[in-house]
Amino acid sequence: MPAAPSQNSFPNTLAQAADPAFDRELCGLVLDTAPRLFAVVQVCDEGRADAGGWVAAWGFADAAGSTHVIGVDGRTRLTLPSPERAAHHFSRRPGITARLVWLSPPTAAATDRAEAA
Repeated sequence: MPAAPSQNSFPNTLAQAADPAFDRELCGLVLDTAPRLFAVVQVCDEGRADAGGWVAAWGFADAAGSTHVIGVDGRTRLTLPSPERAAHHFSRRPGITARLVWLSPPTAAATDRAEAA
C-alpha cells in the first residue's frame, strides 16, 4: 500500500546539504531581524544597603516595539505595546520597583545547534 502524501505543504529540504553561502545569508537575515531580549528585574528596598533584586520575567521586543513577556514561574504571559509597560506591570506591589535589563544585541548566528551553543 503506498504511503499517503504528506499534509505538510513545505518541501522536506532540511535533510539536504546546505550551501554555505546561503547559510551565511540566512544567518545575516536572522541577525538583522532578531528581537531585543531583556529581563524584568524586581527590586525591593531600592536605595538601601540591604536592597535585594531578582529576575521576575524575560521578554523580547521586535523592531516595532511589540513586546512579549513570560514570568520566570511560567504563569504570567503578557503581550504589551512596549517593554516599559512590562516594567510597570511588575512594579505594582508596594515597596517593589522594576527595571529592564537589556541583553546585548546578537552578533553571531549559526545554522548548526552545536555551533550556536
